[in-house]
Amino acid sequence: MNGRNDSPQSPLLSLDYSVAQQCMHCGLCLPTCPTYDATKLERNSPRGRIALMRSIMDGDLTASRAFADEMYFCLGCLACMTACPAGVNYAELFERARAEAEVSEVLANPWRRLLRALTLKWLFMDHSRLQLLGRLIRLYQQLGIQSLVRHSGLLAWLPRRLRELEAMTPEIRPAFSDDLIEPYLRPAKGTSQYRAALLTGCAQDLVFSDVNFDTLEVLRHNGCEVFTPPQQPCCGSLHAHNGEWEMAKDLARRQIDLIPPESFDVIITNAAGCGSHLKHYASLLEDDPGYREKAQLWDSKVKDIHEWLTARGFRTPSAPLSPPMTVTYHEACHLCHGQKVVEQPREILNAIGGLEFRELDESDWCCGSAGIYNLIQPEMANELLDRKLDRILETGADTIATGNPGCLLHLQNGAKRRGLNWQLVHPVTLLARAYRRESGEDRSVPLPARDRSWYA
Repeated sequence: MNGRNDSPQSPLLSLDYSVAQQCMHCGLCLPTCPTYDATKLERNSPRGRIALMRSIMDGDLTASRAFADEMYFCLGCLACMTACPAGVNYAELFERARAEAEVSEVLANPWRRLLRALTLKWLFMDHSRLQLLGRLIRLYQQLGIQSLVRHSGLLAWLPRRLRELEAMTPEIRPAFSDDLIEPYLRPAKGTSQYRAALLTGCAQDLVFSDVNFDTLEVLRHNGCEVFTPPQQPCCGSLHAHNGEWEMAKDLARRQIDLIPPESFDVIITNAAGCGSHLKHYASLLEDDPGYREKAQLWDSKVKDIHEWLTARGFRTPSAPLSPPMTVTYHEACHLCHGQKVVEQPREILNAIGGLEFRELDESDWCCGSAGIYNLIQPEMANELLDRKLDRILETGADTIATGNPGCLLHLQNGAKRRGLNWQLVHPVTLLARAYRRESGEDRSVPLPARDRSWYA
């Protein structure tokens, strides 16, 4: 092994070398890696990528365009971590490798710099900006401009990739989480047993604010007084997964300041990708003496909604869903592989009356969403999406449940493209509907808080 270059500018070289040394090159990760399965190329496998990282850490290689392209070809699905007998922390290696690609600037060009500046450094650093963009998209959709543009033939003049991106534009909710949810609410019945803080997310807030409302209702039906601070910042997962560590650290500090972990019994997340990152603030802020201990406490308090409900013993709804439905479950990668939350969503689904649960073959195989992977690697993302849709069709289910907004959007787009009339929902939404059935409240679209005088 050559001597290591200990440049402080390198995220990989500043990592404890033993993390990379843990890989025994056994190859048990290979069959679980979607990109290796598709190409059968060693460099497209976790083992191959770790070998590239170690070559940089050993001083045998420097970051190159080929290295950076390979790190961004990785889904970051973390299936390799589930398969690894040595417990290699691929998640940390993966984030360090992408940060290495950004520090080295081997991918830099004016267009990429502008795009990252507008999104990572501006849009996702201030949630009010993201909400403003959401309202503009909502206006574009509600005024019929989107429909007019799509039927006018104007899109035919755009490059193919831009046409594909326009087709993926999500439907923005008419009301965001702050409009639907009061900052503080008591339990639905009885006295408070737990003090819970609810995280509302970024994409979740704009596209699935109803899921946040459903999560709130489920918590209240299970003895929680719930605090939902308005204007919550991004959790930072998007930044950490794309090589912007300093911004990820800044956002982590903002979250901790807004929701002091010592004030709550539990901090609830309902988005798998966010949750996997939110549980690792301690490692992100380990060198920050002002936040190190707070981050450790934060990590211990953050729980996925399925995880917390089953650990505490959630109340089984007394009324069945109507009409009955057949449901299958797609496991979001960062829920099953990142957080090891596997059986809990199934336990919740199986407890709901009027619901026939059907197991999905390859349920933990990535659907191709993977954060923004479907935007930057559309060919591989669509190949994985088609594979997932084929497996879902085999179940004959009419409803697909999954616990991540990215997966929901990606599967919705795939189903729309194939003309499949599926209902795609978060598992907590089905539980919330069952609770509403108990009181005869069948509303699936929540009203703004100002129109629900009975609510608080």
